[in-house]
Amino acid sequence: MKLLESTRFEAINNALSIQTGDSRIIGRIESYSCKMAGGDKALYKRFNAEGMNPNNLQALSPPQGISPGSSYYSRSTSGDEDGPLCDTISRKTLFYLIATLNSSFPDYDFMDVKSHEFSKEPSRQWVTNAIDSNLAATAGEHYRLLGPSLWAAIDDEISLENCDIYSYNPDLASDPFGEDGCLWSFNYFFYNKKLKRIVFFTCRAINPRYTLDSGFGSDFIMDEDDIYD
Repeated sequence: MKLLESTRFEAINNALSIQTGDSRIIGRIESYSCKMAGGDKALYKRFNAEGMNPNNLQALSPPQGISPGSSYYSRSTSGDEDGPLCDTISRKTLFYLIATLNSSFPDYDFMDVKSHEFSKEPSRQWVTNAIDSNLAATAGEHYRLLGPSLWAAIDDEISLENCDIYSYNPDLASDPFGEDGCLWSFNYFFYNKKLKRIVFFTCRAINPRYTLDSGFGSDFIMDEDDIYD
């Protein structure tokens, strides 16, 4: 996966380093091309080492916040001993998500991540509401000023109305944000198949007393005037 440089995303990422009285927010938005380079081709071969067809469908977990009694479960594609699973994903698209995680978190190896650790989100509005709710509740006025610019930049980069949106919801053992002091985190992938591009939005809130130990205590916080000029 090739990281696509974006000065708009760089400015927003600086603004997503937010210190509040109760938490510290660290967010990052990155754009990746799905065109495979040499290293990706080797990983893709490893991913399909058992001769799996890249068009084979893999089961996803239902989105977080969907209760078992919800009508969403009527979309379920299977129901085994582990409970009903909603939606599916091709192995090739699953590889794109995993390769994006590997590129964004180079200190981790996600090649053994399973499809049930991902969900396909019900709608664009569902995702924007979830992100806005988390960040507005934690960052208040700072995010209310930043939000419109953030969503405009994402839309211009990926064309949100033409995206499938996935989330990564790992267990604690494999969560890159599973360190002490993490209050909440999210990882969303905006995938535009036509553009062969993924915008990855990852964010977490940390208890302030853990920030120095985590190495984030000196992050630069951009002045809001620099974002909205």
